[in-house]
Amino acid sequence: MPQGMIVKALSGYYYVLPEGAELQDANMVTCRGRGVFKNRKITPLVGDRVVFEETENGEGTVTEILPRSSELIRPPIANVNVVVLVFSVTEPVLNLQLLDKFLVHIEHTGIEVVLCFTKSDLLSADPDTAAPKEMTVAELERITKLYEGIGYPVLKTSSRLKVGVESILQHLEGAVSVFAGQSGVGKSSLLNAMISGRNLETNEISQRLGRGKHTTRHVELLPLNNGGLVADTPGFSQLDFMEVEAEGLSSCFKEFAEVAEGCRFRGCLHLHEPDCKVRDAVAEGTIAASRYDHYLLFLGEIKDRKRRY
Repeated sequence: MPQGMIVKALSGYYYVLPEGAELQDANMVTCRGRGVFKNRKITPLVGDRVVFEETENGEGTVTEILPRSSELIRPPIANVNVVVLVFSVTEPVLNLQLLDKFLVHIEHTGIEVVLCFTKSDLLSADPDTAAPKEMTVAELERITKLYEGIGYPVLKTSSRLKVGVESILQHLEGAVSVFAGQSGVGKSSLLNAMISGRNLETNEISQRLGRGKHTTRHVELLPLNNGGLVADTPGFSQLDFMEVEAEGLSSCFKEFAEVAEGCRFRGCLHLHEPDCKVRDAVAEGTIAASRYDHYLLFLGEIKDRKRRY
């Protein structure tokens, strides 16, 4: 039976691109999933490599999901090589707590991460004249150095000025990647700048709520000119820790990992344990206090979840 890749999932249908075919609507086979998937509580995902069989009406049925190299629950996608976390510097204001939460989820999967800060043309050059929630060039530079020091590539873009688009394309060459982040941060605008001929729907953010509308309503892989595939995904502003356990949270903070090897106790949670090298590093300033504060916050969320469930 033929094999292919699910490139779009919408309303219970899976759009499968047969192996060797170019990514065009005319080449896709519209499929349903076998009932056995539902019985086993398995959901086919965009990015899945699958076996399918064509039916008499020209559609098809996904009969088997081949082994996955990676899987994300939110956004729901499989076999991704790179996740681009897209956060705007303003409108909505950059939320480092949410950024760190996204990083924890992706580090838990082991997928490569690229940070992308959009709307760089809206930065204020003068801190004395900046509005209360307006980010300055100097503040973004401080944040950039923090995350680059941890080991994350950081790109600054402006879709309006076409700044940084080529840098992102270079990172995604030949890869299956996904854009993830809040609503209204400019994911679709950035993809419009990256993909010629595409005009993905965009929307202004709500000034009252400080976030955007969900202009992307499903997950779909789009072709890049450099041989890569990229997925736009619905934006969201909340994540929970359904997959991460308290004992594994520390390893999802990259800068904690090497330092934690020197802790006195194996499985140290870096709370009140004696001879905790992570807490020492925070006190010395080699681990950012903001990252440690977020670690403590997330640890509390995980423990609360465990008590509730």
